Amino acid sequence: MKSGIFCVFLLVSFFLGDHGLFAQGHYTIVIHGGAGNVDRERVPADREAEFFARLNEALDAGEAILKAGGSSLDAVEAAVRILEDSPKFNAGRGAVFTYGGGNELDASIMCGREIAAGAVAGVTNVRNPISTARLVMENSPHVLLTGRGAEQFAAEQGVEIVDPSYFFDQYRFDQLQETLRRRQESGYLHPDAGMGTVGAVALDMHGNLAAATSTGGMTAKRYNRVGDSPIIGAGTYANNASCAVSATGHGEYFIKYAVAYDISARMLYKGAGLEEAAGSIIHGTLKDLNVSGGLVAVDRDGNVAMPFNTTGMFRGYARSDGERFVRIFAD
Repeated sequence: MKSGIFCVFLLVSFFLGDHGLFAQGHYTIVIHGGAGNVDRERVPADREAEFFARLNEALDAGEAILKAGGSSLDAVEAAVRILEDSPKFNAGRGAVFTYGGGNELDASIMCGREIAAGAVAGVTNVRNPISTARLVMENSPHVLLTGRGAEQFAAEQGVEIVDPSYFFDQYRFDQLQETLRRRQESGYLHPDAGMGTVGAVALDMHGNLAAATSTGGMTAKRYNRVGDSPIIGAGTYANNASCAVSATGHGEYFIKYAVAYDISARMLYKGAGLEEAAGSIIHGTLKDLNVSGGLVAVDRDGNVAMPFNTTGMFRGYARSDGERFVRIFAD
């Protein structure tokens, strides 16, 4: 009799557990394509339409996985890959140029169920850095690999390797020339000279959270500079007990203030809600420091936060109830 009851208990646990048929049952995916002081008057209608098309394509890719009962980890990777493959955003094919005229790519991904993470920084020939970051998490004992070592690991893992010329984009190259001119005149690199970082966060039907972020960094960066995007707790964080976060902005400050982790900490230790925790950092801590940026986040209940303190942030979300939202500007 006791063994029969125990078997029933195991069956119920299976069906109600992380992979059960009667799991949580709802999902949310949130994406961003960077925050910055975007002037509406300087964005032609056709270019704006292209941005919307790519954001919707990324949402579609991630939502299709979640709708089919797939994992949040698969969803954020799929969404970010779409944005990496678009020259419209500062990641992957649209990465900004370094001072020396090349491209150095950073990415990270995190699984909230296991508190597992992987990241790469300074790669130059990996088509989709976000997928390599996931392989670092799943197929290595490490969290962050950089430069040639990360590229060697990527090749050994069978990811698509491309010639660095794949990342050349005339618009981005012209941005580099303009940034170098402005730097020569003022001696200062404006922190907006790198906005366009992409990211995604998701809650799947099993109650698991995940986050992913990818970037080309800052235009005209030197000395193999690495920003917050591949730094766990700065630009990316996920914990099933609280939330998943992907950030964009002036990375040095997101690192120093551990922005992504701080949102989770405020929720866990202070009992703050997601919107309060995220907003107090973006509109409080960072704005007080005159630091521009934003983030997207989702909590374990599917609540969404998308605060930014600039004139715009490429952003959107989709939910299992059919609600969908895609915007660029603040209004």
